[in-house]
Amino acid sequence: MVATVHPSEKLLSTAKVGYKSQVSHFKDTCMACKLLAMGILPGTEIELIRKAPFGGGCYVKADNILVALREAEAKCIVLRS
Repeated sequence: MVATVHPSEKLLSTAKVGYKSQVSHFKDTCMACKLLAMGILPGTEIELIRKAPFGGGCYVKADNILVALREAEAKCIVLRS
């Protein structure tokens, strides 16, 4: 099941470096299982630390845990505004 993204919500993949927010929900349930296992839960405070060039992955800080995410994983994380 794929959830739609409201226009006022922002995806982690489109955020700028240094952006801080909370995880609202996930767009893809299959990817959500993987993210939940990594410790990225709805309500988690998340900060974008670094982005790889040319649309690669990103490095985030989620509740004092540093995690590297692929672009596909970052595109599934919807942030609160």
